Amino acid sequence: MAETRLTRRTLLQTTAAATAALALPFVHGAHAAGTLSAFFWDHPVPSVPPAMRKLCEAWAAKEKIDLQLDFVSTNGDKILLTVAAEGQARSGHDIATIPSWYVSGQADRLEPVDDLIPALVEQNGKLDWTAEYLGKFDGHWAALPVSTGSPTLPACARIDLMKRHAGIDITDMYPAGGQPNKELADNWNWDNFLIAARKCFEAGYPFGLPLGVSPDSVDWVGAMFASYGAELVDRNGNITANSEPVKAVLDWFKRLAPFLPPEVYAWDNSSNNKYLISGKGSLILNPPSAWAVAVRDAPQVAEQLWTFPPPKGPKGRIEAGIPWYWGIWNFSRNKSAAKELLMFLSQRSSVEALVTASHGYDVPLYEKFHDFKVWDEEGPPKGTLHNYPPRGDTVLSIACAPAPPKIANQMYAQATMTKLVAHCTQQGESIDKAIAWAEQELEGFMRG
Repeated sequence: MAETRLTRRTLLQTTAAATAALALPFVHGAHAAGTLSAFFWDHPVPSVPPAMRKLCEAWAAKEKIDLQLDFVSTNGDKILLTVAAEGQARSGHDIATIPSWYVSGQADRLEPVDDLIPALVEQNGKLDWTAEYLGKFDGHWAALPVSTGSPTLPACARIDLMKRHAGIDITDMYPAGGQPNKELADNWNWDNFLIAARKCFEAGYPFGLPLGVSPDSVDWVGAMFASYGAELVDRNGNITANSEPVKAVLDWFKRLAPFLPPEVYAWDNSSNNKYLISGKGSLILNPPSAWAVAVRDAPQVAEQLWTFPPPKGPKGRIEAGIPWYWGIWNFSRNKSAAKELLMFLSQRSSVEALVTASHGYDVPLYEKFHDFKVWDEEGPPKGTLHNYPPRGDTVLSIACAPAPPKIANQMYAQATMTKLVAHCTQQGESIDKAIAWAEQELEGFMRG
């Protein structure tokens, strides 16, 4: 997932000029009316911003709203800087796009959306727990979880290489448009994943799994920890790193590491994508951005790529989820219009239009929205994204959960989990010594 994210420390050190204040009249009435401004993600899939603009302008025309839209890129951390500047200055847009971990830092400046969530859950189905974990604080929803910008990290692998070298037919195990092959899927666990990694490595096509400090590294490693029930900090804030599940996970990584490219400790978010697209690798854990680029740049690779759930561990088949949000500033002068627009954009027809424009990259967080046709129709090969949305026994997770979000945020920003793995693998420390290091790091977060 070739996106950059600002660390909490850097964000706190960054000062930015705030957007000039806008005179936004607050108008009561059956229709919101008045003036409204919003900034959305300048999505890397170029068809998304026009689709968003079309939806918003149609709504604004109907509601007689003077609407200003801006699209802000994640390149150079522009979204995060914009959120930080507007929040600090208490002026700017009415609606802001807020990436996953950054709602908590702005919660006291955001208008609660508790009145929107029940209606949306009633019509759209259950909301995934990951959305609540990063979006609800002190009993209030600080921002609205959305599909735009929210990917998951399933497996994406070469059909030919997995069949030839690992003896696994991934299209049979997880076919398009049908139910998984139960026998094959039940055997798709982390132990057999390790065997497949060894076989592909020996054949000259290693798995491309980052183990550095990039978000992609932390996300997939965090999901793997969760599948073993390996928690570094529990939901009450107690340090639990010295446990049998954590030791079992670290032992597994010590066995995996020799079969990965040695440079994985220095990989950024784009490295695993490039590795798969180049034809050198046989599997990554990533949203379908690598496949999408391969369609354009390496069609011979793209036609062999298939997306499917990750292996399961003792606690289940856990996949990394990364929910994004739209927030309404509490200093907005047209909160009613802002809420009406967000409700409109959260209707099934709106969400499906945006997900289709993203070619299936974005994953809705409501359970009734995983049946959109786009995932069956995208290709080549047709149906390659059918198993991208979490279905069946696949459960989403947030790296570093269930620790209290403020502690988990520090663990995530500092890549504590992947650094722990690196202590055992790259640095060759014993599991006990590595855990002792992690405990010291975590105690520092508690004091902070």
